[in-house]
Amino acid sequence: MNKILAVILVLAVVILGGYFLLKSGVVQAPNGEIEGKVEETPTMGMPVPGTNTPEMIVETESRNVIIIYTDLGYSSNTLNIKAGDTVTFENDSSLSMWPASAFHPTHAAYPTTGGCLGSTFDACRGILPGESWSFKFDLAGAWKYHDHLKPSYFGTVVVE
Repeated sequence: MNKILAVILVLAVVILGGYFLLKSGVVQAPNGEIEGKVEETPTMGMPVPGTNTPEMIVETESRNVIIIYTDLGYSSNTLNIKAGDTVTFENDSSLSMWPASAFHPTHAAYPTTGGCLGSTFDACRGILPGESWSFKFDLAGAWKYHDHLKPSYFGTVVVE
């Protein structure tokens, strides 16, 4: 009887684990590497009063894409998103990370200015383990980024 109960318990754990893994939205690349989680967030847009646009609500979708930082670097070398999507850099490593626009040390590749060093695409500080930092990409292009604290860790966000 105890063996049957143990088997049922193990099966329940496996089924629940699979369910939560599928529900989390983790995307796996063909090479088996985890690229990040994608969260769809519907947003509402209203037409500008006084224009010839019919008064109706237009739904657009923005996404929050998560890049995971580990002790081996960022989880994907190239990430493809749409303009208006937000990328969240989650620190799952044992050290601080500092995501910033390329190139080290100027951080000026993403063309919006006003950040602490060059671009607004700059966390401007070390992000502690367990913390995250987000940036909304509004401009189309291929934007290289790196870890300011360990510049050999880098990647590219391609915005369409």
